[in-house]
Amino acid sequence: MTASERLSLEDVVAIDVHAHVEMSKAGGDSLPDELRDAAVKHFRGQSARPTAVELADYYRERRMMAVVFTVDAEATTGQARVPNEEIAEVARENADVLIPFASIDPHKGRRGVDEARRLIADHGVRGFKFHPNVQGFFPNDRLAYPLYEVIEEAGLPALFHTGHSGVGSGLPGGGGIRLKYSNPIHVDDVAVDFPTLKIVLAHPSFPWQDEAISIAMHKPQVSIDLSGWSPKYFPPQLVHYANTLLRDQVLFGSDYPFITPDRWLADFDTLDIKPEVRPLILKQNAIRLLGLGSSQQEES
Repeated sequence: MTASERLSLEDVVAIDVHAHVEMSKAGGDSLPDELRDAAVKHFRGQSARPTAVELADYYRERRMMAVVFTVDAEATTGQARVPNEEIAEVARENADVLIPFASIDPHKGRRGVDEARRLIADHGVRGFKFHPNVQGFFPNDRLAYPLYEVIEEAGLPALFHTGHSGVGSGLPGGGGIRLKYSNPIHVDDVAVDFPTLKIVLAHPSFPWQDEAISIAMHKPQVSIDLSGWSPKYFPPQLVHYANTLLRDQVLFGSDYPFITPDRWLADFDTLDIKPEVRPLILKQNAIRLLGLGSSQQEES
């Protein structure tokens, strides 16, 4: 790919802060088939399992950037993750469109902390993704605090799944997935104990939307991404605060491949969002959160 084919930050029409790398180059998948199929059925979405390379092509075609990650839940699922290093390598080669986040199972303890330091220092990861439901932990469990210390020290964001989970939805016993872990109120403790850690509450946090709004209003380092739901289903209070007090703390996210950015943006066009707020949600808030700018574009 030539330099002229790469996007500049000015060319980018939107930044999707929530996209999943579902398949490694070697064909490994980070979720068991039963749990993934349940999520696809729940979202009535695509069964695509994109690699990082496929995500780069997908988002460049749409003139978008995307935060990309896997979910490391090896302790609970026994399933090997897509390698964080692979995602970071592909993102480095496609820095005009991909922003690499890492995922480390908090149950890995010191080994996970050492990995986080290495991924930041040697592989240029730009944030970390946690999925408390699938990883089986409360965000305020002290077992995860050493990881948060590394992330805070590096000035990077930590993104937490919150609210209902499509993973396991509809299966007997929810496929073993416990929803209690994803109440955003548990992240409030993290925001207090790590006051300079940039935190993103992923998804409209059904059935705890008011908790998420309250936390973001109270803790200015906390943002909300709007992934995992079609905007036409957003609760009215979320739309209200996105338009007003939280206008600088709300981010576009799709949850691709479960929801495509095309579908999300088409529904967002019909949402009652003020014209001056739309560019904040779609791009500007993410630029500030992720520290994008001249240095990022020089890499690409």
